[in-house]
Amino acid sequence: MVAKFSTPSRPPMLMVAFLPPAGKEAEVNWVCLEESHQIQEITWNIHTLHPPPELDNPHYAGLDFEAILLRPTQAPEQTKFPLVVTPHGGPHSVFTISWMLYPAVLCRMGFAVLLVNYRGSLGFGQDSVASLPGNVGIQDVKDVQFCMEQVLQKEPLDPQRVALLGGSHGGFLSCHLIGQFPTTYKACVARNPVVNMASMVGSTDIPDWCLAEAGLPYDPSALPDPREWTEMLLHSPMQYVDKVQTPVLLMLGEEDRRVPPKQGLEYYRALKARGIPTRVLLYPGNNHSLAGVEAEADGFMNIAQWLIQHMK
Repeated sequence: MVAKFSTPSRPPMLMVAFLPPAGKEAEVNWVCLEESHQIQEITWNIHTLHPPPELDNPHYAGLDFEAILLRPTQAPEQTKFPLVVTPHGGPHSVFTISWMLYPAVLCRMGFAVLLVNYRGSLGFGQDSVASLPGNVGIQDVKDVQFCMEQVLQKEPLDPQRVALLGGSHGGFLSCHLIGQFPTTYKACVARNPVVNMASMVGSTDIPDWCLAEAGLPYDPSALPDPREWTEMLLHSPMQYVDKVQTPVLLMLGEEDRRVPPKQGLEYYRALKARGIPTRVLLYPGNNHSLAGVEAEADGFMNIAQWLIQHMK
């Protein structure tokens, strides 16, 4: 067996072992082929969140969720860390306690990073997954905001310097949060965000996602009816664009078929028309992941500059 082992503060190590006989699996002896070292300057922990009754889902009551917080180990005297809140994409995905480059580098730059596994994430049971369709833009948004507020009370973090960083559904949530809580966040970075499910359904390679996550049935042979178009729009960040005050950096893959770049451009034009500081970066030859070498390098440098500029 070959396996990879890492933590949020330890880059991956390559491990190998032989599968033991049946019944003796606990005796497996792992050998490290490629060593890595703990980054002492990064501290991380897990926060378990218990939504209050007013945030409970009446059909799936009592669900908890978790978040992973990375922060610099040493705090400057009488100084609190700026916080970057990062909800994952999917929405049915999850942050695990493994190595993630962007959070680790941001942490070494002096930021704390909050990775939120809101209700609907994988790994917390089927009820958690099932609780979210029909409630996107509502339950998940409230979970991220509640998580951020709770962590601010428990950790040495600066409530006046909080930003958002998210991609895909994480970008969807980031754009929702700056619209629903317009005075909370000092900066927002959204990578290939969903901003209008109603306009996305006709051009994405996953039209079923737009309907299913809005709580609607999907029929590949039929167009949505007017009620369904309206419902998708009401679940989308675009309905709150008039309330946005936060500077927004949009990063878009020109070849993205999952969340076509016109989603980000639609948001960009709406924000520019309202006088909100906004910048768009369009990456040719890149799809939804923005994983090209040049896009990764240019993208992270611009993320860092945007956060530093607006969180002084």
